[in-house]
Amino acid sequence: MKLRLAGAFTLLLFGLATACSRTAPERCTITSQTGVRFDEGLAPLADYLAHYLNVKPAGKSISSDDVIRLSTDTTLAEEAFRLAVAPQGVTIAGGGYGGVFNGIQALFRMLPPEVYARACPERIELRDTTIADAPRFAYRGMMLDVARTWIGPESVKRYIDLFSYHNINKLHLHLADDEGWRIEIRSHPELAEVGGFRGGDSPVRAVYGKWGEKYGGYYTQEQLREMIDYAAVRNIEIIPEIDLPGHSRNIASLHPEIRCNYPPDTVSTNGYDYRSAWCAAREENFDLLADILGEVCDLFPSEYIHIGGDEVVMDQWLRCPDCRALMRRMGTDDPRRLQDRFMERLRTILAAHGKRPAVWNEAAATGEFTRESRVYGWQNAAACLDATAKGYSTVVMPAQYFYFDMRQSPHEEGHDWAAVFDARKVYEFDFARFGFTEEHMRNVIGLEGTFFSEAYVSHEPEKPDYLDYMLFPRVCALGRLAWRGNDQGWDAFQRELVTEHYDRMAAMNVRFRLFPPTLVYHDGTFTVTTDDGSEIYYVVDETPEEHRYTAPLKTDQPHRYRFFTRYKTGRSPFVADKSYYRTIRPALTITTSMGESAKFPYTNASMYKGVSQTRRACRQQDWIRYDFAAPVKCREMFLQTGNRQLPKTILTTGYAEVSYDGQTFERAGELKKGSITLRPARPVKAVRLVSTCDDNGTPWVTIQPPQIKPVL
Repeated sequence: MKLRLAGAFTLLLFGLATACSRTAPERCTITSQTGVRFDEGLAPLADYLAHYLNVKPAGKSISSDDVIRLSTDTTLAEEAFRLAVAPQGVTIAGGGYGGVFNGIQALFRMLPPEVYARACPERIELRDTTIADAPRFAYRGMMLDVARTWIGPESVKRYIDLFSYHNINKLHLHLADDEGWRIEIRSHPELAEVGGFRGGDSPVRAVYGKWGEKYGGYYTQEQLREMIDYAAVRNIEIIPEIDLPGHSRNIASLHPEIRCNYPPDTVSTNGYDYRSAWCAAREENFDLLADILGEVCDLFPSEYIHIGGDEVVMDQWLRCPDCRALMRRMGTDDPRRLQDRFMERLRTILAAHGKRPAVWNEAAATGEFTRESRVYGWQNAAACLDATAKGYSTVVMPAQYFYFDMRQSPHEEGHDWAAVFDARKVYEFDFARFGFTEEHMRNVIGLEGTFFSEAYVSHEPEKPDYLDYMLFPRVCALGRLAWRGNDQGWDAFQRELVTEHYDRMAAMNVRFRLFPPTLVYHDGTFTVTTDDGSEIYYVVDETPEEHRYTAPLKTDQPHRYRFFTRYKTGRSPFVADKSYYRTIRPALTITTSMGESAKFPYTNASMYKGVSQTRRACRQQDWIRYDFAAPVKCREMFLQTGNRQLPKTILTTGYAEVSYDGQTFERAGELKKGSITLRPARPVKAVRLVSTCDDNGTPWVTIQPPQIKPVL
C-alpha cells in the first residue's frame, strides 16, 4: 500500500511502524537484530536513530535485508525526503542531511509515542507505506532569550531535541541584553564572568526576579561548540544574537565608557546608570565590538550573525554632544541615520569574517541597510510586509502571532502587550490576510516563534514547567504552519494534536498546555466537560487542595470554585464562573513618598483607568498609600506594584499595613513579587505598602489599579 502523508505530525494510519526483518507479506519488523545502513556523511544520523530505537548502526557491512537504509538523493530538494517501508526494510532518502533527518522524524511519528522516551518496544511491526514530503519554508525557527533568564546548556539541548521533533531547523539564541551576557569572550573575559550575573555584588542590578541573590550564568566557548554540534546532528543551525546598539545596559555597566558623553540622571535610580545604548560617535566602541563580534563569528558556523537593532533609545543620542556633532557632519537631524551608520560599521566587521548581518526590522526601516542582511519582522505583519517590499530576505514573526511569552487566555500568566493567543491563532496565521503578494512572498524565507524570558526568572526557572507550558502546543502549530501550511484547517489539526500528539509530548516529558475545559453554571449547578480525554479537577476558594470532578456540582457560591484538567504531563489553565472575576471600584486616593510622575499620575490607578508611576525608585521605608473614601467591605483585595504581567518596577521587598479607621495601621503580610492579596475580615479604610529594599534596578515604581472582589 502506498500513500502520501505530509506535515509536521503525520497521522498514524497503521498503528506501529519502523524498519524491518522479513515477516508476513507487506509487514516489516524492527528488533535488536535490525541494522542501520547509511551513506557517507550520515553516520551521525545512524547513531541518532540507534539512540531512539533498538537497532544497531552498521554502515555498509550488513545484509540488504533487515535494515533501515539512510541515503541521499540529489534529485530531491535539500530538506525533502522519501520514506519507504517494505518487507525488506525501511529506506529513508533525503536531498541532503536535513532531508534524511526529516525522514527519520516522519518514521518516529509512525512509532509508539515511547520512541521519544527512548523506550520503544523490543519488537515493532509496521505496514508497507511510502511517504514523500518537503518543507514549505527553508527557515523554521524558534528564538530563546537566555539573557533575561539563564537557561543552562543541558536545558538548551533539551529544547533543541523538542524543537527538532517538530521540524524546527533554526535556533536563534538571544545571548546578550540589558540584564545578562551569556557568551564567553576570551579577549574580554569580564563580559561573561561579571556580566553573566546580576544582583549581589554584580554591577548589574536585578530587575525581573531573584532580587535577593546573585543570579545568572554563561556559556563557555567549549559549551557553545558542544551545543552547536549537538544541534547540527539534529538539523538545527544555531544563530547567535548580540543585541546592539540598544539593549546594552549590561555591558555598559561593565564598560561605562561606551555610553554617550553626558552626565546621566542617577537620582531616580538610586545611583544606577540606566542608559542602555552604545554611543554612536565614539570610535573606540567599534574596536571593542570588533573583538566581540570577531570571536562570535569564529565560534558559530552560521552564515548570519544577529546584531539586533531594535528599540534603541535614541533620545540618548540626541542628548549626546558627540552624537549631535556627528549628525551635523552627516547632514541629518534624524537619529535613525546614526543607527544606519552604526549597523553598517557592524556589517563591515562581520564581512571581514565572512559573515552576513541579521537584524530586527527597525534596523531596516529606512531602507538604507544592506540587502545582504536578513530581517526579522517582529513588530507586526506590516513591518514584515515593509521589509519584503524593500527587497530584504525576511523571517516573518509578528509578535501578535509568534511571541510565545504572550499569555494564552486573559487570566493566565504571561505578557499581553502584543496579544492574548493560544495555538489556534498561531496555526491560523494567513499571509494573504495581511496583503502579501507573490512578489512579497519571494522574500519570505520562513517563520519564527519567540520566547522572551523577562517573566521566566520569577517562575522557578530551575524547572522547565513554565517555559514548556508557554511553548507547547504553540510550537506544534508553528512547526506545522512552517512545514506545510494550514490548509488542513484548525479542527482537523486540533484533533490530531489531541488524539496523536498529546501522547507524544507526554513521552517527551513536556509540561504542555491543554485547552481549557468548557464550563457552564446554570440553575445553581456547574457542568464541566472536555473533549480531550483529560481528567477534570477543581479547587475551592484559594486552597491548594484538589478535588476530582466526576459529576455536575451543585452550589449557590460559584465564585468559590475554579476548574482545570490534567492529561499525563499536560495541564489546562483554570476556568471559573464570571462571578469569580467580578470586581468593584470604590473611590480612593493614592499617594506615595516617592513623588508623582507627570506622565503617569496617581489618578490613573486611583480612577482604575491605567498605571501610575513614581518619580524615582524605592528606598528603605518608602511607601504607597491607598485611602478609600468609605470603608470597603470585600472578600479579596489585590494590590500590585510593577507591570501586570511581570514583576518589574516593583517594591522588591516590603510589607502591607491595613487600617480600619484611616489612622491606626496594623501589619497584614509580606509582599510577594511586589504584590499582596488581602482577605480582610472587616471593612478596610486604608492600606499602606512599605518598602524594605534599597532599589528595584529601574528609575521608578509602577502602581497598578487595585483589584477588589466584592463579598458575594
